[in-house]
Order: sequence, then C-alpha cells, then structure tokens
Amino acid sequence: MEGQLSIFDTKQKKTTPKVVNVASVPQRSPFRYPGGKTWLIPVVRKWLKQSKEQKKLIEPFVGGGIVSLTTAFENLAERIIMVELDYEVAAVWEVIINGDHNWLADKIYSFDLTPENANSILQKESKTLKEQAFSTILKNRIFHGGIITKGSGLIKKGENGKGIKSRWYPKTLRDRILAIGHVKSKMEFVTGDAFTELEKIKDDANYYSFIDPPYTVAGKRLYTHFKIDHDALFALTAQLKGKFMLTYDDTEEIRALAKKYNLDFRIIPMKTTHHIQKNEIIISDNFEWWK
Repeated sequence: MEGQLSIFDTKQKKTTPKVVNVASVPQRSPFRYPGGKTWLIPVVRKWLKQSKEQKKLIEPFVGGGIVSLTTAFENLAERIIMVELDYEVAAVWEVIINGDHNWLADKIYSFDLTPENANSILQKESKTLKEQAFSTILKNRIFHGGIITKGSGLIKKGENGKGIKSRWYPKTLRDRILAIGHVKSKMEFVTGDAFTELEKIKDDANYYSFIDPPYTVAGKRLYTHFKIDHDALFALTAQLKGKFMLTYDDTEEIRALAKKYNLDFRIIPMKTTHHIQKNEIIISDNFEWWK
C-alpha cells in the first residue's frame, strides 16, 4: 500500500464515513450483477443532483443497470442511454427497454425451474432475441455468483440446500421488469461499444457520464469483454464536456492514469459479496457535490 499512497498526496482524498448498507437501496435490476453498483447509489444521487438544470445520463458499461434504473425511477435525468457490448446481457436490455418487456416478465413467472428444463433452455444453440434474454436471466440466477462468463457453472448447494432455486425469485423478477416498463419511455438501450457511444456525446455539456468499466484486477474472472484500453478510456473521459463519474478499483495503475490525465479522485470504502471491505476510486470532473 505504501507504493500506492506515494503517487498522490492522499491527505486530500477524503473517503466517505462508512460503507453503504445495500439493503437501504431499492433493488431495481433483474440481474445479480458481479461488480454491480447498488452500494454506490447514495453517492450517485448526490452526483446527479449537483445541478438542477436538465440533464441526460449515459451509462456506457451498463451491466446490471442499477444507476440507469435508479435515475429513471427517481426522475434524476430527462433522458437515459444504456450501452452494453456483451450480447447475453444486451439481449435482456434489448427486450426490456426496446422490446416486449411483458413477454420476458411472463416467461420468468411461468417457468418451471428444474435442472432438466434449465438445461434445455441453456443448451439450445440457435436462440431468438427473446429466448436469449430469458436464457441470460436464467443463467444469471442459477449460476454461481451470477457470473455468466465461460467457466462459470450451476449453483450446487445454494442457500439452505435449495440448489439452483436459491436465487430464482420469479415474482420479484417479474415485478421488477414490469416496473421498468412504466419508466422505459425515457430510456434508450444501445447494443454497442462504450468508446463509440461516449465519442458521440463528448461535446454535449448536458450529459452526465457514469462510467463503470471492467476493473483491471477482477474483470477477467467476471466479464466476457474484460479487455479494454484503460489508458484510452481515461483519455476519452478527460475530453468529456459534461459531468462524469469514473469508478475503478484502487490500484497503483489507476492512480497513475488519474495523475497522467490530471483527473481528481476520492477513495470510497465498499464491501464485497464476501463481506470483505476494500477501497474503490471515484474519479470526477469536480467534487463540489461530494461535500
């Protein structure tokens, strides 16, 4: 840790006073998302409320979408753009935001979850968009840790020996998806590349960019598209005319990139799914809202 701290005078980099209790944040997403940002929502709210002017939000690495969903439900932006490259995750948002969310809600609610029925869905080779969306939700809910990348596998014992049914809450999932249907008119989903979509809005000062890329340490284990050019992402972020929040794990590499592009940051504590406390970095164009 001494090597990390020597890069900046971290006396100026204040942390929040305590770890956020995620149970206090409304659960809006149909995903169990590794690396999700539910715990960061109280901070995101402050960031979005720093100005009362009309604003638009873009979340270029949307994943489980908790920031976009919270923004929509709490009316914190007039327009929201969600972007995801992973075809499995993208299929879910394509159906919910751009397509027939009622179909997906009903399919989840009526599905008889058994190992045989699950395997028949997951092993089907040619899937329609709707079938892929359902398959992704199924996999996300019955695979260990919600991890859907290659190499992950079915929950074995699960909670109280419930096995694959441990995280399968059909009514809850249906209700969340139906609720999103009520606010999706202000939302747009794009299956695409984060860099491309950020380039499109970089000169628009009304955009708030919430950028949560695959992290340098855990990304390979958690995500299919974990390889990104972090230096290029910092360079692009530094060019944004609007407000931005860039989140990362607290590593020497990330601190060095922040210094290279003259970007200010703060340290914030969080707890992992294994209840291990660690620090993450919040990089932003300003921290007047942090107070």
